[in-house]
Amino acid sequence: MPKVASSKEYIHRSRENGFNQLAEKPHVVCIPFPAHGHITPRLNLAKLLHYKDFHITLDGLPENNHKRLLKSRGSNSLDGLPDLRFEAIPDGLPRTDYSDVTQDIPSLADSTSKHCLVAFRNLLYRLNNSTTSSKIPPVTLVVYDGSMSFTLEAAEEFGIPKVLFWSPCACGLLGYTLYHTLVERGLTPPKGVKIKNRS
Repeated sequence: MPKVASSKEYIHRSRENGFNQLAEKPHVVCIPFPAHGHITPRLNLAKLLHYKDFHITLDGLPENNHKRLLKSRGSNSLDGLPDLRFEAIPDGLPRTDYSDVTQDIPSLADSTSKHCLVAFRNLLYRLNNSTTSSKIPPVTLVVYDGSMSFTLEAAEEFGIPKVLFWSPCACGLLGYTLYHTLVERGLTPPKGVKIKNRS
């Protein structure tokens, strides 16, 4: 099993490889797809990294999702985590009165792929160019969701390493891997159901 580098080894390697000059702590930006089943695993990962002395920015959360997260976990669920911060980037959808529910998933996926790159790029720029008085180290890693592929382009522009964190449940993963077989056998889509072409 390969050895996992400590945060100090990572900083040293990052400097040798010409990545952004780093402050004392590595700074990880976690960007989940803005739906509860994607946000919760990122938050758990963010907390684990925080306990290993990483500075964390949990990103990609429109304001209503941040409020929903605190409501579902309790308003004090993030107390004692001073280096874990939330940043909101717009998802491109109009705000609704239904702040307690996830937006329409197909519309959300389409909108984030079209509208979030510029906002995410601006966030990375702001985080990397914050003043020393803000105590925010430059970003050293982007942990992205497979549904948020626009983050790849932005991370590459800034020379920031990126890691895919995909968190489907076992049943969902099985469905993804067997979907082609189900179509070949005629088991999906169900007879009589019309599927809209999204291309």
